[in-house]
Amino acid sequence: MYLFDLFLLFVSLLVLIVCVLVGVAFLTLLERKVLGYIQIRKGPNKVGFMGILQPFSDAIKLFSKEQTFPLMSNLNIYYFSPMINLFISLLLWMAMPFVTMIMSFDLSILFFLSISSVSVYTVMLAGWSSNSSYSLLGSLRSVAQVVSYEVSLALIFMSFIFLVLSMNLIDFMMVQKFIWLFFLVFPLAFMWVISGLAETNRTPFDFAEGESELVSGFNIEYSSGGFALIFLAEYSSILFMSMICVLLFLGGDLYSFMFFLKLTFVSFLWIWVRGTLPRFRYDKLMYLAWKSFLPCSLNYLLFFFSFKMMIFIFLL
Repeated sequence: MYLFDLFLLFVSLLVLIVCVLVGVAFLTLLERKVLGYIQIRKGPNKVGFMGILQPFSDAIKLFSKEQTFPLMSNLNIYYFSPMINLFISLLLWMAMPFVTMIMSFDLSILFFLSISSVSVYTVMLAGWSSNSSYSLLGSLRSVAQVVSYEVSLALIFMSFIFLVLSMNLIDFMMVQKFIWLFFLVFPLAFMWVISGLAETNRTPFDFAEGESELVSGFNIEYSSGGFALIFLAEYSSILFMSMICVLLFLGGDLYSFMFFLKLTFVSFLWIWVRGTLPRFRYDKLMYLAWKSFLPCSLNYLLFFFSFKMMIFIFLL
């Protein structure tokens, strides 16, 4: 029986990973289509019906290109960083609450915070091991940005934990049966989305890829498969952050079709922001993290903590 459970766990994980990778492929197509229409053009429309096979032709093109290595690079770290980056972003999906078997664990929020913190190191090592000034600067800026916004992410998460009194994402689903948390803690939800944008290095916070001054950021020296893996990891993280947004404050009913519609809408929001907003100034980004989000999320945390303590004392 135990072996059968393990086999089922392996199959469900495999299905999840395949679905995530296919979702990532079509998210890139959606992004190119939406950005095309925002800029009054068509986007990919030649490969397959209305360009539906474009992501697969892109994948074939990228993986069939020649892999280049910078002459003075630290080859092992340079080679394995994109692989570990993709592995970590796929590992994050284990926090998605499975209703069956041993996948729905009680500390899924803690797991998410731990794994997302580790992903910073792959970016840093990818930039450093390329032995290029541009990639090193890109990785340093990216790491500074991600670390800054992780603080506010963790504090916002703690506020939600005090509200729900659980670290299991399934409980967030149960709590929102009658009213979404979005309506109860609107400012926190707003801050969470902005921090999620900064965490995934997306516009208007794409300083790691500041084309005007850093060419392409930490991935400048990567071509072929290495670049494709970094690309996959980024879009997998976007999908995951969209899923967490839906679970935390948009009801997040995993068993309904609406969950996937909400997830698609939040992912579309990520793309819409990219097509609309210009890049932030770097000092303003840091100011936003440390002078605005940090005090605000701390105040909310203290408020929810005292609120729960009052309820606890009243019940006693």
